[in-house]
Parts: sequence; C-alpha cells; structure tokens
Amino acid sequence: MKKQILELARKTIQAQLFQEEIPLKSEFITENPIFGKSRATFVTLKINGTLRGCIGSLVAHRDLYDDLVSNSINAAFKDPRFMPLSKKEFESLDIEVSLLSESKPISYENIDDLKSKVAVGVDGIILKLDSHQATFLPQVWEELKDFESFFGHLLHKAGLPMNSLEQHPLISKYQVEKIK
Repeated sequence: MKKQILELARKTIQAQLFQEEIPLKSEFITENPIFGKSRATFVTLKINGTLRGCIGSLVAHRDLYDDLVSNSINAAFKDPRFMPLSKKEFESLDIEVSLLSESKPISYENIDDLKSKVAVGVDGIILKLDSHQATFLPQVWEELKDFESFFGHLLHKAGLPMNSLEQHPLISKYQVEKIK
C-alpha cells in the first residue's frame, strides 16, 4: 500500500504538470480497497531537503484516493507560501505522505500539565484560539526538538502572541504513519 500511495501522489502531480490523466479512482480502489476508506492525509514536498509545499487534511472527510489527489495537487500548486511547482523542480521532488490518526483533545490545567501530556517527537498538535488555528505534524519535532520551540513556532504560525498558551487554547493531538 505504501508504494501505491507514493505512486498516486507522484502521478497526480505529474499529470497536472504535463496535462496527463491521473490514475483512475475505480482501478486504485479495486486493486487496493484502502483507497476507498475515509482517511486524512498531509502531502509534504521537499527539494534537496528543503520544504517546497505542505498541504493536508486534519479530519478524515473523504476517501483516501480523493484526499491524496487533492492534497498532492494543493501541495504542489496551491501552497500560498510557494510559487506553483515547475517541471524542472518535479525532477528533484521528494514526496512524503502522512496518514493521520483521529485527533484527540488534550484536557490540561496549565502549561506544565500540557507539557506532561504531549509526547515530544510523537504527537502532531492542533492549536486553536478564537479565530486562529495552526498545526504541526509530528515530523516538525525533528527541527524543533523541545516543547518551547515547537509551541513557540506553532503560535507564530497561528498568528498568535508567544504568551497565548496562558489563554488556555484548545489543543488536540494526533499521530501519523509517515510514508516516503
């Protein structure tokens, strides 16, 4: 299944770049029934180890085939942080797909309690406060190795001040199966 997931992501991006057809959904689901089951995915694109696009779904709201196709296209061509992927960049593209578990809210009393309930290096985090929201996949722990750095950058990504954890935002955690 892992090979087919990466193959579908790559072929979807290739089809968009070169005006080709993407693999047929019915064939993928017939050969691999998992593609018909509801799943949330993130597609992360890198070139020479540098982020080139990352788009995904936090909640499983469509089947794996549709979620993967949509997030592959969006990561390559619609991530607002980057220009659309070029044909030349496609040659050097590394694709990673994360299959997300269902997120679970963390009940916590204070920042120290929150720290004790977050598994560094394992948990992806969703942070919500008022109209602000951001997430980091568990892979972000590889670069931001401690709680303070991870949450500081997550707050910044959400457009919130660094002291916003004191306002007790909603925090949920999830895990991923990483495919690359």
